[in-house]
Amino acid sequence: MSGSPGSETHMIVLPGGGYSTHASHEAEPIAEWLDGLGLSASVFRYPLHARHPVPLEALRREIRRRRGGGAAGIGIVGFSAGGHLAGLAALAPSSDESESIDFVVMGYPITSMETETYRSARLILLGEDATPQLRRETSLDALVTPSAPAFFIWHTAEDIYVPPEHTYRLARALATNEVAHTVHVFAHGSHSLGLARGAGDAGMWTTLAAPWIAERVGVSPPIRSAAEFN
Repeated sequence: MSGSPGSETHMIVLPGGGYSTHASHEAEPIAEWLDGLGLSASVFRYPLHARHPVPLEALRREIRRRRGGGAAGIGIVGFSAGGHLAGLAALAPSSDESESIDFVVMGYPITSMETETYRSARLILLGEDATPQLRRETSLDALVTPSAPAFFIWHTAEDIYVPPEHTYRLARALATNEVAHTVHVFAHGSHSLGLARGAGDAGMWTTLAAPWIAERVGVSPPIRSAAEFN
């Protein structure tokens, strides 16, 4: 799709892994799916076992690098802890316009550091003695403003590691601030599904996300869904 509006947007993929590892099935397979849709995409393996804001600063350097290399727009696809980092990059205050993000796609994201679910990820990122203020400042729902970029979020109701409460918290804040967003919570499915091929209804998320991404990057007619590449 060289020369199309979509080619001006670069997609950064952030795999999950609880801030302790990078889940391989949420890395290159996702970038390959995006490439199949005609988009420029790359995986960014952010620092692990690192305290906030080290992963965020590393991601922002990568965003600046991509923009410096010619990307007119930046979209981020993040899963679980990678979804949390994507949200921080999109929502945490920054005075540098070159760090801005145009839209975010999240799969079963950690959004709150104020809950006790997925406590291990919070301890890695914030430490044992994190203050209530720090936990609030790294919770995505607390960072949403009316100027936030658009979000596409999907989750499953059966996720026991990162319950859908995380998605509901963020969705409520996005709605309150009148930020464009799309949310899909599928009835069945475990955590860490990635492309979710063969996972029932949750496998529809790529079909639903493809035209949403197309609208964000200005591609017409809509780019194809992942189902065509299975």
